[in-house]
Amino acid sequence: MKVGIHPDRYKEVSGFIRKYETILRYNNIEVQYLHIDDPDFFENVKNFDAFIYRWFHYDYDRQLAGVILPLIRDKLRIPCFPDSYTDWHFDDKVRQYYLMKLNGFQMTESWIFWDRKDAVEWAEKASYPVVFKLKGGAGSQNVMLINNKRKAISLINKMFGKGIKDIGLVERGSTVMNDFNLLKFLKVLFWKKKKLLQGRPAETFYHRQKNYVLFQKYLPGNGFDTRVTVIGDRAFAFRRFNRPNDFRSSGSGLIDHNNAEIDLQFVKMAFDVSKKLQFQSMAYDFLYNEEHKPEFCEISYSYLDTAVFSCKGFWDSQLNWHEGHYWPQFCQLQDLLKLPGLKQPEIS
Repeated sequence: MKVGIHPDRYKEVSGFIRKYETILRYNNIEVQYLHIDDPDFFENVKNFDAFIYRWFHYDYDRQLAGVILPLIRDKLRIPCFPDSYTDWHFDDKVRQYYLMKLNGFQMTESWIFWDRKDAVEWAEKASYPVVFKLKGGAGSQNVMLINNKRKAISLINKMFGKGIKDIGLVERGSTVMNDFNLLKFLKVLFWKKKKLLQGRPAETFYHRQKNYVLFQKYLPGNGFDTRVTVIGDRAFAFRRFNRPNDFRSSGSGLIDHNNAEIDLQFVKMAFDVSKKLQFQSMAYDFLYNEEHKPEFCEISYSYLDTAVFSCKGFWDSQLNWHEGHYWPQFCQLQDLLKLPGLKQPEIS
């Protein structure tokens, strides 16, 4: 058996990717890194039994993944992680909402507009507060609570005008707008200089988002969300508490891994979605609505691996508990390679 791995941005190998290699070598499975720039890329890739390209939400990754993975998955028929069911909607909250609505799953109600006039008419009559989101962004980037129609219409005009740059790299966990701010400007400038000294590209934004607008229903009274990550027949779960004086929990780092505190309604719903939509791996962010019923507001196939490993175990789809710490890369490889006997090494 031979597994190919595409490296991260600019041919770097992150700690996340390195764990795939470590697990494969520990199990005496041949592994090779190869990049689309390699002149013999497609000749080599034909010899693999499986291929991994864990692409992230940078524009660099998105462009490469959109070119590479369909060819390998659909034309060469080589099993890949992620597959098309799993990554088609990654870092795109519009696609996620449409997919869930089509399949009847209880994702938090959203209002998506592709026409400025329709959006303004909605904003004039909407009940506030609502949550504004750009399609992309992690760690609560590009998420803002809107308390009145004036601010909503201002955002609508921006989105159907010059658009909004997604500048999440510098101010992680914040909503960054186009309004000039000296401190933000200096942080960006310092970050650019640092990257140039390191000989790395100074990428400060992915692209300008425009010509659509997305609002989501605000669910008050949630001091935390519950992140449930389903990989095959395993569900890992933990709670993430909100930042101080903030309604957002994603990216806060305030994590509780006590499995006794997990509402198993969330786990069951996550399994139901993953099974029907055939996801290899998916993280769901759950909240309670006004009736204290579960809803999820976002999903992502890519996530922080250490947060999953820190879970004390996982539930299977019958809600049986299995003790132990598992790297998500290990679980993904077990399923991708159809090797339930794969062994997990000690990884520091």
